[in-house]
Amino acid sequence: MNAVVEAPRAARLPEEALVVDASLLRKYGGAGPRYTSYPTADRFVEAFDGEAHRHWLGHRSVGGFTRPLGLYVHVPFCDTLCFYCACNKIATRDHERAVRYVGYLEKEIALAAAALAPGDRRIVKMHWGGGTPTFLGEEQSERLVSALRAQFDFDPAGEYAIEIDPRKVDAARIRHLAAIGFNRISVGVQDFDPEVQRAVNRVQSIARTREVIDAARASGMRSVNLDLIYGLPKQTAEGFAATLERVIECDPDRIALYSYAHLPKAFKPQRRIHEEDLPTPEAKLELMTGAIRRLAAAGYVYIGMDHFAKPGDELAVAQRKGRLTRDFQGYSSGGDTDLVAFGTSAIGRLGPTYAQNVKTLDEFYTRLDEGVLPTLRGIQLSADDLARRAVIQALASHFRLAKESIELAHLLDFDRYFAWELGELGKLEADGLVELDPEWIQVTPRGRLLVRSVCMVFDKYLRSAGPRAQYSRVV
Repeated sequence: MNAVVEAPRAARLPEEALVVDASLLRKYGGAGPRYTSYPTADRFVEAFDGEAHRHWLGHRSVGGFTRPLGLYVHVPFCDTLCFYCACNKIATRDHERAVRYVGYLEKEIALAAAALAPGDRRIVKMHWGGGTPTFLGEEQSERLVSALRAQFDFDPAGEYAIEIDPRKVDAARIRHLAAIGFNRISVGVQDFDPEVQRAVNRVQSIARTREVIDAARASGMRSVNLDLIYGLPKQTAEGFAATLERVIECDPDRIALYSYAHLPKAFKPQRRIHEEDLPTPEAKLELMTGAIRRLAAAGYVYIGMDHFAKPGDELAVAQRKGRLTRDFQGYSSGGDTDLVAFGTSAIGRLGPTYAQNVKTLDEFYTRLDEGVLPTLRGIQLSADDLARRAVIQALASHFRLAKESIELAHLLDFDRYFAWELGELGKLEADGLVELDPEWIQVTPRGRLLVRSVCMVFDKYLRSAGPRAQYSRVV
């Protein structure tokens, strides 16, 4: 099954048609990293501790240049457990736990802010993820925002996003989130089919979802994203097509279409999913390709790695202008930024480093009681890491790479330095995934769904003989 999936002509350049080639998806669609970072988090080391993290908070400027700064806050709590979930979360109905957690977040925020250089507290974006961030409730959400604003200077034009479970919020709660500064929401949908919802323990009405979206728009929020998952138990092509129609009626600015990765050995909740209820690989491929066709017909542009956006959305505009980047929250339109992360398991980026927090509440509370940053592990990138990260970022965000840009930024001869990689890319070129010339590497329309596989060519860590993380499939 080969198909050309095109967005309306006004929304794209002629070369931007997306080609779905089933034979290539089968050949190259194996497991691989999502490249929200390079090196990937499984390569972080515990030798990079809280003291190293504190040092880089105060020394993130390189040669007098300092990247803009963003914040990430992880809230691990959920009222109920969705069986498909692979996030770091705690299912509980005890909302008093949020009070203690926010108190410790205040301690972490104060420690991190104190470590930053004087005057280095200007924030251009923020994202709250989970878990379910709205588990905090209005009082604790407002308390946490106040703690952040007390330590940081928020740009009035910045992007401030929060993940929403529409089963647990109403229009009044959305208005409150807008009032305390959030201007973007990401709404979990996954699938509207009642049978699928029961199979994954997430029963959610279309009416309640629409209420949240309408309230966000009425409150002046700048962007609404909906999350979908294909490959869930009980999904059928007909049922998922009906979900897509309801989603398109909701008219979101962005849509994330994720592939369900069934890894029950790694994620305990997934053990409640009956494997015989999962779609076959061929059926899953049909779910994906059908969704891509329908989203393209509705006018959405394929941004890359599961993400779609309206042509006028800031993601699509940033991609056209060469400002799109990829980070731990997916794609970002705000350019290259550092990120200070708060909460259990949260991952941040500072200059040439990444740092991840401890994963359990007990460890988190103990470290902060000791007055130290709750860093579990991290990494300081080598010159080689930085060059490869730049290559992977360019391919993942723009489907093209000017060799000269890497040569000038990293002082290397691209063809000589990446001779092995260019040889491997030659094999992908023979299959039509990329086009190579003396100055450029271009991911073709046929290769865009497989851009993760193209990026993997430049991942030096994948060539090592050491243990690997369990990555999701590329498609």
